[in-house]
This record gives sequence, structure tokens and C-alpha cells, in this order.
Amino acid sequence: MPIVTGVRFKSSGRTYFFDPKDFDIKSGDSVIVETARGLEFGDVVTGPRDVPEDQIIAPLKAVVRIATDKDIETLAENKQKQAEAVSLCEKMIEKHDLPMKLIDVEFTFDRKKILFYFTSDNRVDFRELVKDLAGEFKTRIELRQIGVRDEAKLLGGIGSCGRELCCKTFLGDFTPVSIKMAKDQGISLNPSKISGVCGRLMCCLEYEHEFYREARRNLRKPNSPVMTPKGPGFVLDNLMLQEKCKVKVILPGDNFEAVNFKYDEIKEITEEEIEKEIEKVNSMPTNALSFNNPYETWDDGEITGAAKKARNNKNRNNGNRNNNNSTANRSSDNTNNASNNNKRNKKKRYYGKKQGGHNERTPG
Repeated sequence: MPIVTGVRFKSSGRTYFFDPKDFDIKSGDSVIVETARGLEFGDVVTGPRDVPEDQIIAPLKAVVRIATDKDIETLAENKQKQAEAVSLCEKMIEKHDLPMKLIDVEFTFDRKKILFYFTSDNRVDFRELVKDLAGEFKTRIELRQIGVRDEAKLLGGIGSCGRELCCKTFLGDFTPVSIKMAKDQGISLNPSKISGVCGRLMCCLEYEHEFYREARRNLRKPNSPVMTPKGPGFVLDNLMLQEKCKVKVILPGDNFEAVNFKYDEIKEITEEEIEKEIEKVNSMPTNALSFNNPYETWDDGEITGAAKKARNNKNRNNGNRNNNNSTANRSSDNTNNASNNNKRNKKKRYYGKKQGGHNERTPG
């Protein structure tokens, strides 16, 4: 396998392989490499390593040299000239009245070519514009029409999640994104919620699609009959992120309970089997059944095991509540009687004093 080193020309661009030759190159170094466009300045992202030949695009170009201080100064001058080229090109576009929007300008490291990136809804005849630009810069001019996704990648921005766009920060290539990915993940198909800054489907829809595709293999069809540890039931919903299934468990007396089970805890059964299990459940007594009691605690309509214990605990709790209510009622009656006696005694004392005062008075 050939030994190559990975070089990136932009912070969020693709990684290209080059022959490191005999240079002592490590990750983080800046190098000058030979490309189809000429000499380019790039940053090393992966040091020399073995790579299978099927991952290499022939012919394999070589690293020319490790970047020097002079090369770094040349790169800074090119960036300054790029800003000047943007202003000049916009004026020429306005002069020729062309229906196009300039996005970015890029100089090759050796300044033998200048690339102008623009967007437009239709094809643009920019032959006169190219002549004017070539006469101004005295070098080779190339205009490239790009799409809205490439525009967002070049300009950057903030996504609906509040973070910088993925295509600007770490995405190397754009992967195909379809509306089926949103459907598989149960996301609302509202265009404003699944579209990015560029107006296309968000790239992040592809990140978790593989997980949802694998999880869908365990999904149960809604309303399908299943057997659970708590008894027979019907599937209500699938909770893919929790890897669980919500089941409507049938209980005696036309009652039911919605319970979440792991996929390996439930078993699909036929319509005939679910009918037999439901008949068995309906034959159970309803007065002693608690919704939390396991299905296995019942046998031929008789109370056994944990179900009997649950019934006794329930009766005991009801008896304690009744005793507490009786005690509270007696306490309330005693309080009312004491209050009435106090009122009666006060009246007696009041009228007794009033009568005694009247008797003590003597006529003058």
C-alpha cells in the first residue's frame, strides 16, 4: 500500500492525498503541494500513513516543500488581493447588468489563476465579463456557477439548532438527503422545520438515519396482537429512541393498561391465540385484580400467590382508612359537644349575673 499524507486547503473542505516523499511531515504542518490548478498552500490533517489503492485518485501528486515564512506572507497577500478582486468584480457585474450574485473569489497560490464563484437562477452569458477581468488582472480567469448548498458552505451561518453550519465547520462532502429520511425518523414534514439556511433539506437528517433504519427492523405493527409478561394485548406505538413498544394490556372487566415493554419481552401471536387469551382474562374475577398484578398470578379464575396478597393488602388499607375516618368523626363530635357546652355555660353566667345585679338594687 502507498504511503500518503492528508492535506486540506480549507477548514471545512475535502481532504486530499499527496505523496510526502522524504519530508518529515506531521499533522498541523503547512505545505506547498502540486495540484491540477498549480501550486497550492494547504494544511496537513493526517501524517504519513498507508492507504489502500482504491481510496487514491490517480495520479498521486507530491508535496513540493514544507511552507516557509515567505510562503505564509504570500498567502496573506493573496487574501488581501481577494478582497480587492471582490469589489472590482461586483462593479463589473453591475456595469454589464448580469443576473448573478458573486459569492467568493479565490487566488491560486502562484497567482496564475483567479476563480470567481457566483450563483444565479439561470444560465449567464459572462463572456464580456471574463474579458474585462482578464484585462484588469492580467492572468487566467475562471467563473464557476455554484448551488445554494455550496453558497452556504462558503459564506457560513447559524443553523436552527443555534450552532454554526455543519457544512462550514466539519463536513467535507455533501451527502444526498431525501424526504424519506425525515419520514423514517418521524419528523414533521413542515418545510420550515426540515430545511436548512440554504433552503434544502438539512444535512443532519442523514446523521441518525442509519440508526433509525436498523431500529425499524424491531418495530411492531400498530394494533397487532402480542403476548407480554402482564398478559395479552395490542400494540399502540413504537418508541424507537427508547427501543421499547407501548402495548395496551387487556385486563378483566373490559379494563386495560398501557405499558411500555422492551422488544425482546413481547411475542407476536395470531388472532386466534389472542382471542383465547382474552377469554381467559375475562374469566378472572375483577374485584381483587390490581392493574399492577402480573398476569401469571391468576389461574382458572382463582386467586393465588401474589394476587391474594395484593387483595389482602388492599382490604387492610381500606380497613385502616375506615378506622381513621371513624376516629376522626368521633373526635369531631366530641369537639362539637364541648363547644356547645361552653356556649351554654357562658349564657348561664351572663344571665345569672344580670339577674343578681337586678335583685341587689333597692328602691329609693
